[in-house]
Amino acid sequence: MPAQTVEELAHPSIDDRVARGRDAAGLTPPSIHSGWRPAVDRPDPVALLEAQNLTREPDLVPVRHGRMMVSPFTFYRGAAKIMAADLKDTPAAGLEAQLCGDAHLSNFGLFASPERRLLFDLNDFDETLPGPFEYDVKRMAASFTIAARNNGFPKADTRVPAMASVRAYREAMATFAQMRTMDVWYASLDEDELMRGIRGAVAETAKGQGKKGKKAKKRDKAAKRAAKVAEKTREKAHTRDSLQALSKLAEVVDGRYRIVSQPPVVVPERELRTMYGLSPGEVEHVIRDQFRRYQATLQDDRRHLLERFEIVDVARKVVGVGSVGTRAFIALLQGRDARDPLFLQMKEATASVLEEHLVKSRYQQHGERVVQGQRMMQAASDIFLGWTKGLDVHRHFYWRQLRDMKGSPVVESMVPLGLGYYAGICGWTLARAHARSGDPVAIAACLGDGDAFDRSVTDFSAAYADQNERDYEQFVGAVRSGRLEAVEGV
Repeated sequence: MPAQTVEELAHPSIDDRVARGRDAAGLTPPSIHSGWRPAVDRPDPVALLEAQNLTREPDLVPVRHGRMMVSPFTFYRGAAKIMAADLKDTPAAGLEAQLCGDAHLSNFGLFASPERRLLFDLNDFDETLPGPFEYDVKRMAASFTIAARNNGFPKADTRVPAMASVRAYREAMATFAQMRTMDVWYASLDEDELMRGIRGAVAETAKGQGKKGKKAKKRDKAAKRAAKVAEKTREKAHTRDSLQALSKLAEVVDGRYRIVSQPPVVVPERELRTMYGLSPGEVEHVIRDQFRRYQATLQDDRRHLLERFEIVDVARKVVGVGSVGTRAFIALLQGRDARDPLFLQMKEATASVLEEHLVKSRYQQHGERVVQGQRMMQAASDIFLGWTKGLDVHRHFYWRQLRDMKGSPVVESMVPLGLGYYAGICGWTLARAHARSGDPVAIAACLGDGDAFDRSVTDFSAAYADQNERDYEQFVGAVRSGRLEAVEGV
């Protein structure tokens, strides 16, 4: 039997890593991101969305359009493919990390670790792929500019959150560059640390006001209100589990729970049979087969735990904004009895929007691509993350818990002070995620000690927010003209 070859990995010294970062900065200075302009041959943004719709559920495509029509902010959430096409022409220093691929501010939030700690982290990885670290930073920063405009901030305040997110990213990366490898890997932001930071920010706001005039008192009041909202978000996250989902999504019929029909958002399996042309027996066989294949991707201990549950019901459930129309299902499982529920989500994973412009994923199964990317970037991940192929083998899925103490701030209600603080923790979190897979020493050396990178990416964010508004108007025009169909309010 021939000996198995093992790839020889390079382990450059700290000095070599710093030199690599500085060389990258010499070729791509941190200030280079200012002055962005769309490419002359920029593709039609509406056509890019139409191309995505070809593989989506036809009855849900209008729902997706309706959700994107709400505002330029919601449009941006669904426009990752458009921005990926724009980012491919932007400068990059050649330093790669595992990318979220869609690091806008609404894809950060709270969830429970396996140890039942509430963590703040990235929470959406449908587009994850290795690539230039700048792509994620720009997607994140632009989302803060767009959110600030959406919230009606004064013009002077619209740049502040984007600048705060990039500055936090750069400063956090400098910190990670000085840390030991295992300390970087174990770094996380839990609920206690998060709340301490918020209370500290409120105290600093109050302390720095001096003699309080009307404007200072208003700012102080806003800071205290933001802290209360954060506390409520944390408390609500603790209640969001499978038992709470049972009360919202299920009903008792003939002594057994089943998922409530709420079309088109929730369509139970009993109503899906005709949609997919399957008999009741075929539907049950498909579900059981999918579940077995998914279990095979779990660690032995987690598979053993999941075997204690049985499937009670399945439904199609619409999720998010950009994901609407991809196939997404929920499964209600039961443990010891009907009051021991577990909700799992099975979500379709298509090719990352970045794969048209970067090296394709090493994983042929896109569900596995999502799961492995999530595990690489998150401080802790759902114990039931797994993947499988669909009945149509060309469709790939990943599985996770539907609700596991998940919580997200209501960005649309944030005032400048709150959005600025939120931007800082998102920037820190993204830097930590990149430091786990990329080289924090080289990236930190590339970014440097000054604020040139912060200012140039903030300038990019303003220019891209302008372009997003133009794309939004073109999109709305396509709906009004009948080119696209939209169902609003769903």
